[in-house]
Amino acid sequence: MEQSFLSHLRKSIENHWNLSAFSDDGGETYSYADFAKHIETLKLLLEAAGLKQGDKVAIIGKNSSMWAMNFFSIMASGYVAVPILHDFKPTSIHHIVHHSEAKVLIVSDAIWNTLEADELADLLLTLRLENLEVRQAKEVRLQEKGIAYRLFAERHPKALRLEDLAFHQDQPEELALISYTSGTSGFSKGVMIPYRALWGNMQFGKDHLKVLRPGTDVISILPMAHMYGLAFEVYTEVCLGVHIHFITRTPSPQVIAETFKRHRPVLIIAVPLILEKIVRKSIFPFLQSKKYQILNRLPIVKGQLHHQICRKLTDALGGNFYEVIIGGAAFNHEVESFLHRIGFAYTVGYGMTECAPLITYADKKTYVPGSVGRVIDRMEIRIDSPDPENVVGEIQTRGVNVMLGYYHNEEATSHAFTADGWLRTGDLGTIDKDGNLFIRGRSKNMLLGPNGQNIYPEELEDQLNALPYVGESLVVHRGDKLVALIHPDLDLMDKDNVQSTQFSEIMKQNLEHFNHGQPSYAKVKAFQIFQDEFEKTPKRSIKRYLYQ
Repeated sequence: MEQSFLSHLRKSIENHWNLSAFSDDGGETYSYADFAKHIETLKLLLEAAGLKQGDKVAIIGKNSSMWAMNFFSIMASGYVAVPILHDFKPTSIHHIVHHSEAKVLIVSDAIWNTLEADELADLLLTLRLENLEVRQAKEVRLQEKGIAYRLFAERHPKALRLEDLAFHQDQPEELALISYTSGTSGFSKGVMIPYRALWGNMQFGKDHLKVLRPGTDVISILPMAHMYGLAFEVYTEVCLGVHIHFITRTPSPQVIAETFKRHRPVLIIAVPLILEKIVRKSIFPFLQSKKYQILNRLPIVKGQLHHQICRKLTDALGGNFYEVIIGGAAFNHEVESFLHRIGFAYTVGYGMTECAPLITYADKKTYVPGSVGRVIDRMEIRIDSPDPENVVGEIQTRGVNVMLGYYHNEEATSHAFTADGWLRTGDLGTIDKDGNLFIRGRSKNMLLGPNGQNIYPEELEDQLNALPYVGESLVVHRGDKLVALIHPDLDLMDKDNVQSTQFSEIMKQNLEHFNHGQPSYAKVKAFQIFQDEFEKTPKRSIKRYLYQ
């Protein structure tokens, strides 16, 4: 079996030339032939800018057909893609562009208007994501309007033919992309994803997600700059000839409902928050009604009632999907138990950016509630425990999907692996006799945002602790919100004659200032004041687990 991701991508384009590849909901649709033309256009432009094989090209913007085509074009042309989450702050974007050593930036209008052009002056080329127009270029000739399409017309005066496609020949250990797991300057870790990891995830989807066939429809909701959405809403589908629809409007519940009803996807990839909101807002209120309480006591009616609720929820998501795959964050136990009880078609998987991302999965037919599936093909897992079935230990993994390491961070890379080469996930779990993995907690303190974004509380706490009259802080999840637990600097308040009754108002101002510099998913929504110091270990570290 050929372990070349780009070979699969090229074959898919050749085999599905006249099928639809990407659509912006309510906008343009692009065929696989259009996709091929775009790859060739960007390739010629980057070559003209003087890029060499292996150079880095950063891309940032909201999900769209053009984002997808630009992303794949970067790799198909032999360069390393650096996707950046669109809700990172400008300082973080500047930092990632410099840290990754990107030579080119492809950026949407909305993001470009927030950036400092002078901070990006060293780039060889800056392009408009929407149409490849040049924003800045070292090469004077490339500053001409429409230069990208002129270069294409010169190389292909008649039309692009199948035999004209010349993709980069990737190697399994070759670096394909760098995924940044945090947007905070100075703390960003760039996960180096090799081509074998992209191939491993894609091949798993090809072997097991049989519902994905040429011409079928899926909807992309999760940010493509995050590995979960990129892998199983986009790059696996592209290699199978699937038609991907992008929600380009603000994904309100109404917009999502309309889009699912219109396109009726065959597979749904979701983070828990999406299903939890639907269930809690649309279904749980009914479950608490007197009517349901009465009907639920009748054995014959109870089964019919659950079937009707399941049908309602299924129809709300288009009514045409094989299953909903949940991942990216911990799934609420109450919601999952309810979905299992009514027979809803769902399963839960587990992964991490460092595995591009998949580690475990189980089909809905074999999924064991409460678990996160079983280890996937070409991967292994073990529990660092004397009794993995009963005693919790760290989940460790190795295999085709595992990263090369962290870019320019040998210390973090060394810490991420055991002496015998297994990747430390930082998660705690057990594994039953049938191989089902159960996550029991997180040894790392990392929190997960609503779309699976990584949130590092120590980074946020470091910033909070620098604010007026904050002595100590902890950032925790309360439901789906980030909450700051604050112990005031009582000595400083006493010195400045600040009354304790004033501290609540001070913290409101502190949070307003703090949130201004954070991406949306890392904003702290509330605070709780602790008059006593947080409990400490002998090393003076806060006993975080006491406050989760």
